[in-house]
Amino acid sequence: MQLPILYSYRRCPYAMRARMALNVAKIDVEIREITLRDKPAHMLQVSPKGTVPVLVLPDGRVLEQSLDIMLWALKMHDPKGWLHANHPEAMQLITSNDADFKQTLDRYKYPERYPEYPQTEYRTRGELFLQQLENTLQAQPYLLGQQPCVADIAIFPFIRQFVAVDAAWFSQSSYVGLRRWLEGWVQSDLFASIMQKYPVYQP
Repeated sequence: MQLPILYSYRRCPYAMRARMALNVAKIDVEIREITLRDKPAHMLQVSPKGTVPVLVLPDGRVLEQSLDIMLWALKMHDPKGWLHANHPEAMQLITSNDADFKQTLDRYKYPERYPEYPQTEYRTRGELFLQQLENTLQAQPYLLGQQPCVADIAIFPFIRQFVAVDAAWFSQSSYVGLRRWLEGWVQSDLFASIMQKYPVYQP
């Protein structure tokens, strides 16, 4: 039986969330780990945008966006009920993460590329989203209630990346609920399972 092919890069937050959804949905895939400087010709052929993740289905369909991969996988099989939450509210949170927050994250992580403002300014801008999440997580364990949902999984890898820029600052911050939420995902068996290393794919 031919497996779907997932082109992935281990440390990419978009690829992380796609792998988490596929893992929970129990959908076996052939993971092809790439290097960003030498992308496989087949990946570029089916997805000229050249970014991961890319999921190539056995019927020839290609899913080029991580959120599309997540939703496809969870609609196939959702044993944890990640799609249980209010869908518009979940999508609104994910959109905020993927648009403004991701743009700010890139500037905070690589301030030398964006010298218009100091790094601390980019952190302050990113904190607008952190505080929004903190306000929610003070009252409940997950972003949309008592159970995790697709928004938690879609956003978690990006918060992890933001925090990693200055972990000491975050550890002393007032984001108590966010720290608990983040630590829970970082220490989860699910995250450990999707972060195992694969050799770089060789055609």
